[in-house]
Amino acid sequence: MKIKNGPSGEKAIEMIVHEGFDGLSMHKLARAANISVSTIYIYFRNREDLLNQLYAAVVETFVEHTMAGFDPAMDFEAGLWLQWQNRYAYILKYPLQFHFSEQFRNSPLIKKQDDAPEVVFKRAMQQFVANAVEKGEIVSLPREVFWAIAYGPFYTLVKFHLDHHATMSGIPFTLSNELLQQAFQRTMKALRV
Repeated sequence: MKIKNGPSGEKAIEMIVHEGFDGLSMHKLARAANISVSTIYIYFRNREDLLNQLYAAVVETFVEHTMAGFDPAMDFEAGLWLQWQNRYAYILKYPLQFHFSEQFRNSPLIKKQDDAPEVVFKRAMQQFVANAVEKGEIVSLPREVFWAIAYGPFYTLVKFHLDHHATMSGIPFTLSNELLQQAFQRTMKALRV
């Protein structure tokens, strides 16, 4: 993933994931990226601008990867499985960006933009679900209930995979395609009419 404004952006994401938002200052970032503070201010007005630009870059990459080969008019099962596969590939390729977006997604620092890739992505997902309900492929559910059923098992397994020591059994866990497929089939049963 190429983050706009280069190493300072990558370093900022790394610092936020490991130290939290409070661990990021422009001076600390400049030292960590081995650049001057004035160089950072060439690209970013302030800390909030830096965070919003980083989040926008991460979302853009996420949308690019998750929408690869996807069409909201697809058969629901094929489309949801593609979403699981695309999201998993993205998370494995960009684990720091995934953790960053999880931390930042509900932050009051995010400036919502109507033309952001995230908005386009959400509209495509909403159309995908509406099409599936209209075709009778899945039951109609409130948006939050649908998301919990359709993606909750996926994100739980991914988090177990990324954080090997925090599994329910206390035994290191590695997510395989077979386990992902097993969870997906159970998810489809829960969503079908």
